[in-house]
Amino acid sequence: MVFNTGSALLDAVVLSVVSREPHGTYGYKITQDVRTVLDVSESTLYPVLRRLQKDECLDVYDVETAGRNRRYYRITPQGRVQLELYKKSWRSYAQSISALLLGEEKS
Repeated sequence: MVFNTGSALLDAVVLSVVSREPHGTYGYKITQDVRTVLDVSESTLYPVLRRLQKDECLDVYDVETAGRNRRYYRITPQGRVQLELYKKSWRSYAQSISALLLGEEKS
């Protein structure tokens, strides 16, 4: 069974992936990293990247690689603040769901 993935969760996962690379990372690599935990397509992730850029959570720059430009994404200070808010919310949400679904106690 697959659970629905909302936009906030996608934003949080993408910010987390990008935050691990201090100089940024490119779209295809972000897609591959996100796919290790969520079943999403590139066509789903590129609008997420554009939205995060528009919201000033990501900076974008191009690097020439093998004669072609590769677009890189780097988390901004505002993106780091947003990521911390997502992490805090996730901890609470995950504990609540586990308490109900698995019968685990909330800490």
